[in-house]
Amino acid sequence: MHDVIEGLADPSVRDLAWLLFSADLLRAQPPLAPLALCFADADEVRATLDWLAQLDRDPARLHATLAAAPTTRLGRYAENLLGWFLAHGPAARLVAQNVPLRRAGVTLGECDFLVRTRAGERLHWELAVKCYLYAGPGNSERASLAEFVGPNLRDRFDLKLSHLRDHQLRLTTHEAFASLGYGGPWRAQMFVKGWLFYPAGAMASVEDAPELAADHGRGWWVTRSAWPAFAQREAAAGWSVLPRLAWLAPRTLTAEPRGREDSVVAASTAVAPPADPATLIAALVRPHDPVLVAAFEADGAGGYREQSRGFIVPDDWPARAAAFSRQ
Repeated sequence: MHDVIEGLADPSVRDLAWLLFSADLLRAQPPLAPLALCFADADEVRATLDWLAQLDRDPARLHATLAAAPTTRLGRYAENLLGWFLAHGPAARLVAQNVPLRRAGVTLGECDFLVRTRAGERLHWELAVKCYLYAGPGNSERASLAEFVGPNLRDRFDLKLSHLRDHQLRLTTHEAFASLGYGGPWRAQMFVKGWLFYPAGAMASVEDAPELAADHGRGWWVTRSAWPAFAQREAAAGWSVLPRLAWLAPRTLTAEPRGREDSVVAASTAVAPPADPATLIAALVRPHDPVLVAAFEADGAGGYREQSRGFIVPDDWPARAAAFSRQ
């Protein structure tokens, strides 16, 4: 995945490439939750790489589409990117997006994507982009999905997977769907991307939950009081806070400012120039909330590239997170 996005400069194009080529967070969960496959064969992969390179040279239409549907929600931003690819890319084609299901005026759910492959197969994709922190004991026992929690302790990976498998992926088999005119049957697949964050220095000691893909994206988390010593050990060129819409692809910061289109489209994904650890902490807008930061290294051309990412959490967060994982 790193090689795919390395040559791409536009942040939104990099995020789209990350969605398409990054590792899944989960293994397939048969029979109800197989994985979505973006490409039918190597020819579609090659065509997509060429298409992304061309899009990176001229991203104006993508920027216009994103600007027409502004959002502060990471999941919605990811949906907008994937919808663009399915509408304009060289692989599977978009049939419909965000299809609501209602019965007697009650909303039962919403199908994220109805997709038709070039071979004519009908697919129902449910997209989720998640960032969870491991709140387990980190001993020799295997981790469980319940021990992966959202930074603000309002979400848990086991609950998300259950809802995805038992509700969202079944929507196209519901009798209310048959009346919408999309035909069928539709084969449901999960499209789950993101990052999992482990206690700094303890990643290697955590045995993954069996549901997790072995090559999932990984980062670290550290408490506020442990942050100064941790940052000193990391020996980064500088640190930046990652705003929520910059949580997808690893970030790069160029020496030259971006063009006009970025001032419109990517304002909410803009990453400040790297600073030293103390300056970063002093500049936090909400210092008592978990915050995602990235360590940057110099790229040799006057810019920076991300070398790692992780959450700084309040000192009482580990105890609260452990309790939340057991609820």
